[in-house]
Order: sequence, then C-alpha cells, then structure tokens
Amino acid sequence: MDPRFKIAHREALIGVGLAIAHFIWWFGFAYGLGSRPVEEYAYILGFPDWFFYSCIVGFILICVTVIVLAKFVLKDVSFEEEEEGL
Repeated sequence: MDPRFKIAHREALIGVGLAIAHFIWWFGFAYGLGSRPVEEYAYILGFPDWFFYSCIVGFILICVTVIVLAKFVLKDVSFEEEEEGL
C-alpha cells in the first residue's frame, strides 16, 4: 500500500474532526445564547453576543487552527509517482 494513502487518511480525519468541532462551537453559541428573549441579549461591538461568539470568534478561531495545522501537522506529499530503481 502506498504510504501517501496513510497520510491522506490521517489528514482527512483531522479535517473532518475540525469541521465537527467548528459546527459544535457554532451550534452551541448560536442556539445556546441565541435562544433567550431578545430583551436579554448582551451586545459586543454592536453584535448580539450569540452572533459575535458563534460567527465572528468561531471564524477567527477556526482560521487560526487551520493555519497552525497546515504549518505544523499536515505534511507535503508529492503527487508524482515514484519509480523504483532509478
């Protein structure tokens, strides 16, 4: 078996895990804080707190996480087929 497949499977699982974590973050803040009556909303920079934490902070957090993962965890893999014996 080509060792590139093992790397690809591992990195695919990392990507799926990151997507699930982002959804849980978004869902938790959007529906957790957003399910209150509008009169009880707190505002951060003019945004309701549920929107600020779920959409703005969540987006920034996921972007930073993707950058860190791409720089330090994911590996650069060649798509060229390697010929043995050369």
